[in-house]
Amino acid sequence: MDKLSVNQRATVLSLVILVVGLLAWEAAIPGQKIATELTEYERLTGGGAPKAGVPPPSQVLVKAWEQLSNPFYDAGPNDKGIGIQIAYSIYRVLTGYLLAALIAIPAGFLIGMSQVAYKALNPFIQVLRPISPLAWMPLALFIIQDSNASAIFVIFICSIWPMLINTAFGVAGVRQDWVNVARTHELGPLRTAFTVILPAAAPTILTGMRISIGIAWLVIVAAEMLVGGTGIGYYVWNEWNNLDLTSVIFSILMIGVVGMILDSVFAALQRAVTYAE
Repeated sequence: MDKLSVNQRATVLSLVILVVGLLAWEAAIPGQKIATELTEYERLTGGGAPKAGVPPPSQVLVKAWEQLSNPFYDAGPNDKGIGIQIAYSIYRVLTGYLLAALIAIPAGFLIGMSQVAYKALNPFIQVLRPISPLAWMPLALFIIQDSNASAIFVIFICSIWPMLINTAFGVAGVRQDWVNVARTHELGPLRTAFTVILPAAAPTILTGMRISIGIAWLVIVAAEMLVGGTGIGYYVWNEWNNLDLTSVIFSILMIGVVGMILDSVFAALQRAVTYAE
């Protein structure tokens, strides 16, 4: 182990923790009695009937194989593959997220570069930012009257604040000396923003975008449970109504995997966008 790098040792430790956790989970689930082991009284009273309980990981792996071997099947409104459900969710997340970015980043620049704009907009930000995104859902459904658009609106309203605040913070934190040099060279406000302020504030802006995408993925699951129809959140709720806990656990794991992938994409962007003074 001493010859392995830190990343290699961390990978080995992660695998050990995974295997031990799965074995402990499997061992913790009591097995069902088979019919030959039941007494006559138990058979008469239905003692051999399977009882609902948390499934072992072996059943979840079987379910994962069944679902992932054909993830894009479509057998009707309430029977779609996990790939289709995740695609619907990602579409809603990215649509609301990009709409939020189109507003949050320019507005963040305005707030960061102007104390007047900051003082004027800060009360509105502080009032709207703490509101739970799902609290907007009834109002969105009433006004928009479309469940898909309402879910996108919820993503928009929850994604906008981290990007807005981090953009304003990053822009305000740019050294004034650099801005003064740009003014000395008679650069216009737009060129100063793109050539001086944006490169310096980019790491902080991407941090806000990374936080926002994580929040958006969290919220879409809950939003789809409310509006129904399609999406991974609806899939979880539908399987719960069917009392299929194996599918519920499988979908929870898929939510985590997709969330990890989305976060990894923005983590890679953060590493790529660096600014050396």
